[in-house]
Amino acid sequence: MRTSLCLLLAATTTLALSACSQEDMQKLDEAEQEQAEVAARQAAEAAMQPAEGTPPAPVCDASPVQGLVGQPADEATVEQAREDAHAERVRVLRPGQAVTLEFDGARLNVEVDESNTIVALRCG
Repeated sequence: MRTSLCLLLAATTTLALSACSQEDMQKLDEAEQEQAEVAARQAAEAAMQPAEGTPPAPVCDASPVQGLVGQPADEATVEQAREDAHAERVRVLRPGQAVTLEFDGARLNVEVDESNTIVALRCG
């Protein structure tokens, strides 16, 4: 009888200790997961910020140059359009010309017709 009482007491103690350790482990896992999420969020925010002393990346905005539609696409007009759109680069797209399709947020595309008249301006 005394042996079974000792075994029962030992089993109860073991169960109590294992329940505590499972709860503690779960709390520890949750804390570690929360810390990892915070670290990942901070890393993502840091990656989106330019390095200190780095000028912001230029972003083309074609809306200020839409008034040039219908104008001749001479060299001075195209360059002024690039500056007004805050684009780093400009390319003139002629009818039937093969063009690459990659997006470049710092480039202004000036589309012209057969008579070299501007028909559209867009970034990309």
